[in-house]
Amino acid sequence: MKYSFWMLSTFIMLSAACNPVKEADETVSFTVENKAELALTDKPILLNKTTIPGVEDQAGKFPLIISGGDTIPVQWDDMDGDGKWDELFMVLNFSAKEKKKLQLVWAEEKPQFPARTSVRFGLREGVDIPVHPAQSDTLQADGLPKSVGYQPYQTDGPSWENDKVGFRHYFDGRNAKDLFGKKTSQMSPEEVGINSEGAVEDNYHVMEDWGRDILAVGNSVGLGGVALMIDGAPARLGVTVNDSINNIENSVFQILNEGPVRSRIQYDYLNWKTHERNYDVHEVSTIWPGMYAYKNEVSVYGIQGDETLLIGLVNINNDMDLSEIEVNDEWVVLLTHDKQTYEKEWWLGMALILPKSIYLGFTEAPESGDLSNSYLAKLEIEDGQPAAYYAVAGWELSDEQFTDREYFKSHVVDLVNQLTAEVEVVWAK
Repeated sequence: MKYSFWMLSTFIMLSAACNPVKEADETVSFTVENKAELALTDKPILLNKTTIPGVEDQAGKFPLIISGGDTIPVQWDDMDGDGKWDELFMVLNFSAKEKKKLQLVWAEEKPQFPARTSVRFGLREGVDIPVHPAQSDTLQADGLPKSVGYQPYQTDGPSWENDKVGFRHYFDGRNAKDLFGKKTSQMSPEEVGINSEGAVEDNYHVMEDWGRDILAVGNSVGLGGVALMIDGAPARLGVTVNDSINNIENSVFQILNEGPVRSRIQYDYLNWKTHERNYDVHEVSTIWPGMYAYKNEVSVYGIQGDETLLIGLVNINNDMDLSEIEVNDEWVVLLTHDKQTYEKEWWLGMALILPKSIYLGFTEAPESGDLSNSYLAKLEIEDGQPAAYYAVAGWELSDEQFTDREYFKSHVVDLVNQLTAEVEVVWAK
Protein backbone atom coordinates (compact mmCIF):
# COMPACT_ATOMS: atom_id res chain seq x y z
CA MET A 1 0.00 0.00 0.00
CA LYS A 2 1.09 3.58 -0.66
CA TYR A 3 -0.02 6.68 1.16
CA SER A 4 -0.06 10.31 0.03
CA PHE A 5 0.01 12.04 3.39
CA TRP A 6 2.49 12.08 6.24
CA MET A 7 2.70 11.69 9.98
CA LEU A 8 5.09 14.23 11.52
CA SER A 9 5.68 12.32 14.73
CA THR A 10 4.82 9.03 16.33
CA PHE A 11 2.46 10.80 18.70
CA ILE A 12 0.54 12.79 16.09
CA MET A 13 -1.89 9.92 15.76
CA LEU A 14 -5.01 9.38 13.74
CA SER A 15 -8.38 8.63 15.22
CA ALA A 16 -9.61 5.21 14.11
CA ALA A 17 -10.56 5.62 10.47
CA CYS A 18 -13.58 3.36 10.66
CA ASN A 19 -14.54 4.49 14.17
CA PRO A 20 -15.88 1.03 15.03
CA VAL A 21 -18.36 0.58 17.85
CA LYS A 22 -16.86 -1.60 20.55
CA GLU A 23 -18.46 -3.33 23.46
CA ALA A 24 -16.88 -2.95 26.90
CA ASP A 25 -16.03 -6.64 27.07
CA GLU A 26 -14.12 -6.35 23.75
CA THR A 27 -11.59 -3.93 25.25
CA VAL A 28 -8.40 -5.33 26.74
CA SER A 29 -6.08 -3.18 28.85
CA PHE A 30 -2.32 -3.68 29.02
CA THR A 31 0.84 -1.83 29.94
CA VAL A 32 4.08 -1.33 28.02
CA GLU A 33 7.01 -0.39 30.22
CA ASN A 34 10.41 0.96 29.27
CA LYS A 35 12.79 -0.84 31.63
CA ALA A 36 15.79 1.30 30.62
CA GLU A 37 17.17 4.47 32.18
CA LEU A 38 17.04 6.28 28.85
CA ALA A 39 14.35 7.77 26.64
CA LEU A 40 13.35 5.65 23.65
CA THR A 41 12.28 7.00 20.26
CA ASP A 42 10.23 4.89 17.84
CA LYS A 43 10.91 1.75 19.87
CA PRO A 44 9.54 -1.32 18.04
CA ILE A 45 6.78 -3.16 19.90
CA LEU A 46 5.66 -6.61 18.76
CA LEU A 47 2.45 -8.26 19.91
CA ASN A 48 2.30 -11.86 18.78
CA LYS A 49 -1.23 -12.84 17.82
CA THR A 50 -1.17 -15.91 20.05
CA THR A 51 -0.48 -13.76 23.15
CA ILE A 52 -3.44 -11.37 22.70
CA PRO A 53 -6.25 -12.25 25.14
CA GLY A 54 -9.52 -13.23 23.46
CA VAL A 55 -8.10 -13.28 19.95
CA GLU A 56 -9.79 -16.60 19.21
CA ASP A 57 -13.20 -14.93 19.63
CA GLN A 58 -12.48 -12.12 17.15
CA ALA A 59 -12.20 -13.93 13.83
CA GLY A 60 -12.10 -11.54 10.91
CA LYS A 61 -11.51 -8.47 13.07
CA PHE A 62 -8.38 -6.37 13.51
CA PRO A 63 -6.89 -5.20 16.82
CA LEU A 64 -6.30 -1.49 17.27
CA ILE A 65 -4.23 0.12 20.01
CA ILE A 66 -5.68 3.15 21.79
CA SER A 67 -3.75 5.64 23.91
CA GLY A 68 -5.65 8.53 25.50
CA GLY A 69 -8.43 8.30 22.94
CA ASP A 70 -6.06 8.27 19.93
CA THR A 71 -5.33 5.30 17.70
CA ILE A 72 -1.66 4.38 17.46
CA PRO A 73 -0.47 3.54 13.91
CA VAL A 74 0.00 -0.22 13.68
CA GLN A 75 0.14 -2.93 11.06
CA TRP A 76 -0.88 -6.54 10.95
CA ASP A 77 1.89 -8.65 9.40
CA ASP A 78 1.78 -12.16 8.02
CA MET A 79 5.09 -13.66 9.14
CA ASP A 80 4.70 -17.27 7.99
CA GLY A 81 3.17 -16.72 4.55
CA ASP A 82 -0.20 -18.37 5.22
CA GLY A 83 -2.19 -15.28 4.30
CA LYS A 84 -3.23 -14.48 7.88
CA TRP A 85 -1.66 -11.91 10.19
CA ASP A 86 0.61 -13.21 12.96
CA GLU A 87 2.07 -10.04 14.50
CA LEU A 88 0.81 -6.62 15.46
CA PHE A 89 3.68 -4.15 15.02
CA MET A 90 3.98 -0.54 16.19
CA VAL A 91 6.58 1.95 17.37
CA LEU A 92 6.29 4.00 20.57
CA ASN A 93 8.16 6.84 22.27
CA PHE A 94 9.05 6.53 25.96
CA SER A 95 10.66 8.69 28.56
CA ALA A 96 13.15 6.90 30.84
CA LYS A 97 11.45 4.12 32.87
CA GLU A 98 8.03 5.17 31.57
CA LYS A 99 5.06 2.80 31.79
CA LYS A 100 2.25 3.37 29.29
CA LYS A 101 -1.32 2.22 29.83
CA LEU A 102 -2.94 1.19 26.55
CA GLN A 103 -6.14 -0.44 25.36
CA LEU A 104 -6.65 -2.99 22.62
CA VAL A 105 -9.98 -2.89 20.80
CA TRP A 106 -11.32 -4.74 17.77
CA ALA A 107 -12.34 -3.22 14.40
CA GLU A 108 -14.24 -4.65 11.45
CA GLU A 109 -11.97 -2.84 8.97
CA LYS A 110 -8.33 -1.76 8.84
CA PRO A 111 -7.71 1.96 9.26
CA GLN A 112 -5.15 3.55 6.95
CA PHE A 113 -2.20 5.25 8.61
CA PRO A 114 0.39 7.64 7.11
CA ALA A 115 3.39 5.90 5.57
CA ARG A 116 6.67 6.04 7.46
CA THR A 117 8.21 3.11 5.55
CA SER A 118 8.00 2.02 1.94
CA VAL A 119 9.33 -0.48 -0.63
CA ARG A 120 9.66 0.24 -4.33
CA PHE A 121 10.23 -2.58 -6.84
CA GLY A 122 9.63 -2.28 -10.57
CA LEU A 123 10.59 -4.54 -13.44
CA ARG A 124 10.19 -4.90 -17.20
CA GLU A 125 10.23 -8.03 -19.33
CA GLY A 126 11.76 -6.37 -22.41
CA VAL A 127 13.67 -3.30 -23.49
CA ASP A 128 10.54 -1.73 -25.05
CA ILE A 129 8.16 -2.78 -22.26
CA PRO A 130 7.39 -0.15 -19.61
CA VAL A 131 8.38 -0.77 -16.00
CA HIS A 132 5.54 -2.04 -13.83
CA PRO A 133 5.35 -2.48 -10.04
CA ALA A 134 5.87 -6.04 -8.81
CA GLN A 135 5.82 -7.94 -5.53
CA SER A 136 8.41 -10.54 -6.52
CA ASP A 137 10.70 -11.79 -9.26
CA THR A 138 13.16 -14.57 -10.05
CA LEU A 139 16.45 -13.74 -11.76
CA GLN A 140 18.02 -16.67 -13.57
CA ALA A 141 21.75 -17.02 -14.14
CA ASP A 142 21.48 -15.94 -17.79
CA GLY A 143 19.15 -13.00 -17.08
CA LEU A 144 21.79 -10.39 -16.25
CA PRO A 145 21.68 -6.99 -17.99
CA LYS A 146 24.77 -7.75 -20.06
CA SER A 147 23.18 -10.99 -21.24
CA VAL A 148 19.66 -9.73 -22.06
CA GLY A 149 20.82 -6.32 -23.30
CA TYR A 150 18.88 -4.08 -20.93
CA GLN A 151 18.45 -3.34 -17.22
CA PRO A 152 15.30 -5.21 -16.11
CA TYR A 153 14.89 -3.45 -12.75
CA GLN A 154 13.92 0.03 -11.64
CA THR A 155 16.84 1.37 -9.53
CA ASP A 156 18.71 -1.87 -10.44
CA GLY A 157 16.56 -3.72 -7.89
CA PRO A 158 14.34 -3.01 -4.89
CA SER A 159 14.67 0.11 -2.75
CA TRP A 160 13.33 0.54 0.75
CA GLU A 161 13.16 3.52 3.08
CA ASN A 162 11.78 5.11 6.20
CA ASP A 163 11.36 8.73 7.26
CA LYS A 164 15.14 9.16 7.69
CA VAL A 165 17.04 7.29 4.99
CA GLY A 166 16.69 5.00 1.98
CA PHE A 167 18.58 2.00 0.61
CA ARG A 168 18.62 -0.08 -2.54
CA HIS A 169 19.82 -3.54 -3.47
CA TYR A 170 21.45 -4.40 -6.81
CA PHE A 171 19.29 -7.42 -7.66
CA ASP A 172 20.81 -7.50 -11.17
CA GLY A 173 23.44 -10.03 -10.08
CA ARG A 174 25.73 -7.72 -8.10
CA ASN A 175 23.90 -8.05 -4.76
CA ALA A 176 25.46 -4.91 -3.27
CA LYS A 177 23.54 -2.46 -1.08
CA ASP A 178 23.49 1.23 -1.95
CA LEU A 179 22.31 4.36 -0.16
CA PHE A 180 19.72 7.06 -0.83
CA GLY A 181 20.24 10.20 1.21
CA LYS A 182 16.95 11.88 2.16
CA LYS A 183 16.25 15.55 2.78
CA THR A 184 12.60 15.03 3.68
CA SER A 185 10.66 12.73 5.97
CA GLN A 186 8.15 11.91 3.23
CA MET A 187 8.48 8.82 1.08
CA SER A 188 10.40 9.38 -2.15
CA PRO A 189 8.43 9.37 -5.44
CA GLU A 190 7.41 6.06 -7.00
CA GLU A 191 8.92 7.07 -10.37
CA VAL A 192 12.49 7.30 -9.07
CA GLY A 193 14.58 5.31 -11.54
CA ILE A 194 12.18 5.48 -14.49
CA ASN A 195 11.47 8.20 -17.06
CA SER A 196 8.18 9.59 -18.38
CA GLU A 197 7.95 6.77 -20.94
CA GLY A 198 8.23 4.11 -18.23
CA ALA A 199 11.76 3.09 -19.18
CA VAL A 200 14.53 2.38 -16.66
CA GLU A 201 16.67 5.48 -16.27
CA ASP A 202 19.41 6.51 -13.86
CA ASN A 203 17.83 9.79 -12.76
CA TYR A 204 18.58 9.44 -9.06
CA HIS A 205 22.17 10.68 -9.09
CA VAL A 206 20.80 14.22 -9.54
CA MET A 207 19.68 16.15 -6.46
CA GLU A 208 15.90 16.35 -6.05
CA ASP A 209 13.72 17.80 -3.30
CA TRP A 210 13.61 14.38 -1.60
CA GLY A 211 17.36 13.66 -1.94
CA ARG A 212 19.46 11.41 -4.19
CA ASP A 213 21.76 8.41 -4.43
CA ILE A 214 24.92 9.51 -2.63
CA LEU A 215 27.20 6.47 -2.30
CA ALA A 216 29.80 5.13 -4.72
CA VAL A 217 29.70 1.32 -4.45
CA GLY A 218 31.94 0.08 -7.28
CA ASN A 219 32.87 -3.57 -6.84
CA SER A 220 32.30 -3.55 -3.11
CA VAL A 221 29.12 -5.09 -1.65
CA GLY A 222 28.08 -1.66 -0.41
CA LEU A 223 26.70 -0.90 3.05
CA GLY A 224 25.67 -4.17 4.68
CA GLY A 225 26.06 -6.48 1.70
CA VAL A 226 27.22 -10.06 2.33
CA ALA A 227 29.94 -12.41 1.15
CA LEU A 228 31.84 -15.44 2.45
CA MET A 229 35.50 -15.86 3.33
CA ILE A 230 36.68 -19.14 1.78
CA ASP A 231 40.31 -20.28 1.63
CA GLY A 232 41.41 -16.93 3.06
CA ALA A 233 39.84 -14.80 0.32
CA PRO A 234 36.42 -13.11 -0.01
CA ALA A 235 33.96 -14.88 -2.31
CA ARG A 236 31.39 -12.58 -3.90
CA LEU A 237 27.72 -13.57 -3.71
CA GLY A 238 27.00 -12.94 -7.37
CA VAL A 239 29.02 -11.16 -10.03
CA THR A 240 29.99 -7.69 -11.27
CA VAL A 241 28.41 -5.38 -13.83
CA ASN A 242 30.81 -6.72 -16.48
CA ASP A 243 29.60 -10.33 -16.25
CA SER A 244 26.94 -11.92 -18.45
CA ILE A 245 26.35 -15.14 -16.46
CA ASN A 246 25.66 -15.23 -12.73
CA ASN A 247 27.27 -17.70 -10.33
CA ILE A 248 23.84 -18.05 -8.68
CA GLU A 249 21.38 -20.34 -10.49
CA ASN A 250 18.25 -18.54 -9.27
CA SER A 251 17.90 -15.33 -7.24
CA VAL A 252 14.39 -14.88 -5.83
CA PHE A 253 13.09 -11.57 -4.46
CA GLN A 254 9.84 -10.98 -2.57
CA ILE A 255 8.22 -8.11 -0.68
CA LEU A 256 7.08 -9.73 2.56
CA ASN A 257 5.40 -6.74 4.23
CA GLU A 258 5.02 -3.10 3.27
CA GLY A 259 3.22 -0.89 5.71
CA PRO A 260 3.11 2.41 7.54
CA VAL A 261 5.51 1.36 10.31
CA ARG A 262 7.44 -1.66 9.01
CA SER A 263 8.60 -3.00 5.66
CA ARG A 264 10.34 -6.35 5.09
CA ILE A 265 11.90 -7.76 1.92
CA GLN A 266 13.43 -11.17 1.28
CA TYR A 267 16.04 -12.66 -1.03
CA ASP A 268 16.79 -16.32 -1.64
CA TYR A 269 19.93 -17.12 -3.59
CA LEU A 270 19.61 -20.71 -4.74
CA ASN A 271 22.59 -22.79 -5.82
CA TRP A 272 25.39 -20.26 -5.49
CA LYS A 273 28.42 -21.93 -7.04
CA THR A 274 31.83 -20.82 -5.80
CA HIS A 275 35.14 -22.52 -4.92
CA GLU A 276 33.72 -25.85 -6.22
CA ARG A 277 31.00 -25.60 -3.57
CA ASN A 278 27.26 -24.98 -3.62
CA TYR A 279 25.41 -22.75 -1.15
CA ASP A 280 21.92 -21.39 -0.62
CA VAL A 281 21.63 -17.99 1.06
CA HIS A 282 18.51 -16.54 2.69
CA GLU A 283 18.38 -12.81 3.48
CA VAL A 284 15.71 -10.56 5.02
CA SER A 285 16.00 -6.77 5.24
CA THR A 286 13.70 -4.87 7.62
CA ILE A 287 13.14 -1.16 8.22
CA TRP A 288 10.97 0.78 10.66
CA PRO A 289 10.66 4.51 11.37
CA GLY A 290 12.98 6.79 13.25
CA MET A 291 16.39 5.21 12.62
CA TYR A 292 19.03 5.98 10.02
CA ALA A 293 19.46 2.26 9.51
CA TYR A 294 17.99 -1.05 8.42
CA LYS A 295 18.19 -4.49 9.98
CA ASN A 296 19.55 -7.41 7.98
CA GLU A 297 19.38 -11.12 8.73
CA VAL A 298 21.36 -13.72 6.77
CA SER A 299 21.35 -17.53 6.81
CA VAL A 300 23.71 -19.67 4.74
CA TYR A 301 23.03 -23.32 3.88
CA GLY A 302 25.77 -25.72 2.81
CA ILE A 303 28.39 -24.48 5.29
CA GLN A 304 31.31 -26.90 5.57
CA GLY A 305 32.87 -25.34 8.66
CA ASP A 306 35.82 -23.40 7.26
CA GLU A 307 33.85 -20.37 6.05
CA THR A 308 33.39 -16.95 7.64
CA LEU A 309 30.44 -14.66 6.92
CA LEU A 310 31.53 -11.24 5.67
CA ILE A 311 29.52 -8.01 6.01
CA GLY A 312 30.62 -5.11 3.82
CA LEU A 313 31.33 -1.48 4.67
CA VAL A 314 32.30 0.24 1.40
CA ASN A 315 35.59 2.14 1.61
CA ILE A 316 35.90 3.92 -1.74
CA ASN A 317 35.94 7.61 -0.74
CA ASN A 318 37.01 7.24 2.88
CA ASP A 319 40.45 8.54 3.90
CA MET A 320 39.86 8.44 7.67
CA ASP A 321 40.49 5.62 10.13
CA LEU A 322 37.97 2.91 10.82
CA SER A 323 36.59 2.96 14.38
CA GLU A 324 35.83 -0.25 16.24
CA ILE A 325 33.58 0.38 19.26
CA GLU A 326 32.43 -2.18 21.83
CA VAL A 327 29.17 -0.63 23.01
CA ASN A 328 27.89 -3.26 25.44
CA ASP A 329 27.86 -7.02 25.97
CA GLU A 330 25.65 -7.56 22.91
CA TRP A 331 26.94 -5.32 20.13
CA VAL A 332 30.12 -4.01 18.52
CA VAL A 333 30.28 -1.21 15.95
CA LEU A 334 32.49 -0.66 12.90
CA LEU A 335 32.28 2.99 11.83
CA THR A 336 33.65 5.33 9.17
CA HIS A 337 33.13 9.07 8.78
CA ASP A 338 34.39 11.24 5.96
CA LYS A 339 33.26 13.09 2.85
CA GLN A 340 32.68 9.62 1.42
CA THR A 341 29.88 10.46 -1.02
CA TYR A 342 30.26 10.90 -4.78
CA GLU A 343 33.08 13.33 -5.58
CA LYS A 344 33.63 13.66 -1.80
CA GLU A 345 30.96 16.36 -1.81
CA TRP A 346 29.19 15.73 1.53
CA TRP A 347 29.95 14.34 4.94
CA LEU A 348 28.61 10.85 5.48
CA GLY A 349 28.93 8.54 8.45
CA MET A 350 28.40 4.81 7.95
CA ALA A 351 28.43 1.99 10.47
CA LEU A 352 27.74 -1.68 10.99
CA ILE A 353 26.19 -2.79 14.29
CA LEU A 354 27.31 -6.40 14.74
CA PRO A 355 26.48 -9.14 17.26
CA LYS A 356 29.40 -9.42 19.66
CA SER A 357 28.83 -13.13 20.32
CA ILE A 358 29.83 -14.07 16.76
CA TYR A 359 32.07 -11.14 15.84
CA LEU A 360 35.57 -12.19 14.72
CA GLY A 361 37.10 -8.82 13.88
CA PHE A 362 37.45 -7.30 10.42
CA THR A 363 39.62 -7.39 7.35
CA GLU A 364 39.95 -5.38 4.13
CA ALA A 365 39.04 -6.54 0.64
CA PRO A 366 41.66 -6.25 -2.10
CA GLU A 367 42.02 -2.92 -3.89
CA SER A 368 40.88 -4.55 -7.14
CA GLY A 369 38.96 -7.61 -8.26
CA ASP A 370 35.35 -8.74 -8.17
CA LEU A 371 35.04 -7.81 -4.47
CA SER A 372 37.16 -4.80 -3.61
CA ASN A 373 37.40 -1.43 -1.82
CA SER A 374 35.63 -2.51 1.35
CA TYR A 375 36.08 -3.17 5.01
CA LEU A 376 34.67 -6.62 5.75
CA ALA A 377 33.35 -7.53 9.19
CA LYS A 378 33.91 -11.20 9.98
CA LEU A 379 31.15 -13.19 11.67
CA GLU A 380 31.10 -16.80 12.78
CA ILE A 381 28.50 -18.69 10.76
CA GLU A 382 26.79 -22.03 11.32
CA ASP A 383 24.83 -23.92 8.71
CA GLY A 384 21.31 -22.53 8.44
CA GLN A 385 21.65 -20.32 11.53
CA PRO A 386 20.64 -16.66 11.04
CA ALA A 387 23.03 -13.80 11.78
CA ALA A 388 21.37 -10.42 12.38
CA TYR A 389 23.03 -7.00 12.20
CA TYR A 390 22.26 -3.35 11.37
CA ALA A 391 23.64 -0.97 8.72
CA VAL A 392 23.60 2.76 9.54
CA ALA A 393 24.07 5.90 7.41
CA GLY A 394 24.03 9.55 8.51
CA TRP A 395 24.22 12.18 5.72
CA GLU A 396 24.84 15.85 6.44
CA LEU A 397 21.84 16.98 4.37
CA SER A 398 19.58 14.78 6.50
CA ASP A 399 21.03 16.22 9.72
CA GLU A 400 23.75 18.88 9.54
CA GLN A 401 25.22 17.57 12.80
CA PHE A 402 26.35 14.46 10.92
CA THR A 403 29.25 16.60 9.68
CA ASP A 404 30.83 15.97 13.08
CA ARG A 405 32.46 12.56 13.57
CA GLU A 406 31.94 12.52 17.33
CA TYR A 407 28.27 13.39 16.91
CA PHE A 408 27.82 10.50 14.48
CA LYS A 409 29.62 8.12 16.83
CA SER A 410 27.39 9.23 19.69
CA HIS A 411 24.31 8.79 17.50
CA VAL A 412 25.27 5.21 16.59
CA VAL A 413 26.06 4.30 20.20
CA ASP A 414 22.70 5.73 21.26
CA LEU A 415 20.99 3.66 18.54
CA VAL A 416 22.67 0.53 19.88
CA ASN A 417 21.44 1.33 23.39
CA GLN A 418 17.95 1.97 22.00
CA LEU A 419 17.97 -1.40 20.26
CA THR A 420 19.22 -3.14 23.40
CA ALA A 421 16.70 -1.52 25.76
CA GLU A 422 14.10 -3.90 27.15
CA VAL A 423 10.39 -3.10 26.91
CA GLU A 424 7.93 -5.25 28.86
CA VAL A 425 4.30 -5.88 27.85
CA VAL A 426 1.87 -6.98 30.59
CA TRP A 427 -1.77 -7.80 29.91
CA ALA A 428 -4.40 -6.94 32.52
CA LYS A 429 -5.91 -9.94 34.29
